[in-house]
Amino acid sequence: MKDILGDIERWRAQGERVVVATVVATRRSAPRPVGASLAVSESGQMCGSVSGGCVESDVYENAREVLETGEPKLLSYGIADEEAWEVGLPCGGEIDVFLTEESAPHFPRERCETERAVEFTVVEGDAIGAKLLVFESGERIGNGVPEEALAQLDEVLRRGRNRLLELADGSKVFAEWYGPPPRLFVYGAVDTAEALCRAAKLLGWTTIVADAREKFATAERIPSADELVVLWPEEALAEVAPDHQTAVVVLTHDDKFDEPALKGALETDAFYVGALGSRRNQERRRERLLEAGVPEAALDRISGPCGLDIGADSQSETAFSILAEILAVRADRGGGPLKTAKKRIHAEVD
Repeated sequence: MKDILGDIERWRAQGERVVVATVVATRRSAPRPVGASLAVSESGQMCGSVSGGCVESDVYENAREVLETGEPKLLSYGIADEEAWEVGLPCGGEIDVFLTEESAPHFPRERCETERAVEFTVVEGDAIGAKLLVFESGERIGNGVPEEALAQLDEVLRRGRNRLLELADGSKVFAEWYGPPPRLFVYGAVDTAEALCRAAKLLGWTTIVADAREKFATAERIPSADELVVLWPEEALAEVAPDHQTAVVVLTHDDKFDEPALKGALETDAFYVGALGSRRNQERRRERLLEAGVPEAALDRISGPCGLDIGADSQSETAFSILAEILAVRADRGGGPLKTAKKRIHAEVD
């Protein structure tokens, strides 16, 4: 719903009631991801999308019905539907769409751009329609959501993705993740750092590059970085404070930078720690880190040589290789070809 909040707020400010339809689950190939939303105003205006055009007209009509009755509803669309010839997904996938009237203002939009939070919505069960927004700090806004769903807050926050929670009593709760974009922290202001930042910016990520060498960490050399830090590794890590939504990549090729940078990164909650370098250098670095007291289990967190095997040759290709691995790790995927993947192409829900 993040992409259409502006329209929803504008309509509500004009005194209109609004129904929001949200994709809460997908099966097989689906045209839009979990969390994709469409909104319909009382005057008949519409914004957003749940299927790229396949089922929007039917969702619109159901939204009008929800406006009349005030009762939320959960719809399923797919090629197996009896009405497949009229309303369905030609891609062969299936989606579940939850429709509910947007209640009184409860969502502090500006705050959720800087603080992580999860909005829980009961989409099936006795408490259907109940909403609760929970911030990472523990603060709650709303009520009526089962504690069994709320117990999964930490997992949803760390995963950074929307998901549908199925509870023991058969009810279903949609957990929608909110917060600032993930961060990419690169130590080593080399050319590959600029290529990495440039690629990460396409994803909307925040990019930070650090180096102890002031002549390297300049806006002229790394124009795509959101932030440049001229500090030694330990100091830079202390300032940036990588957390569970931060990927760390070390590119310096110099032991006096590499080793403290990796050692420090492994002491944080960074979801990804990668290091450039040959396999031979990785083994040598591993032995030195072991001698420095880094536990062997911690060293297994290092992706080194970092990146996926795509035959990268140029710095830009290397950057895409590394970023692809970062995305795969964040999604808990192997990073192989989709043609042979056993999991669903759209992996927002299991």
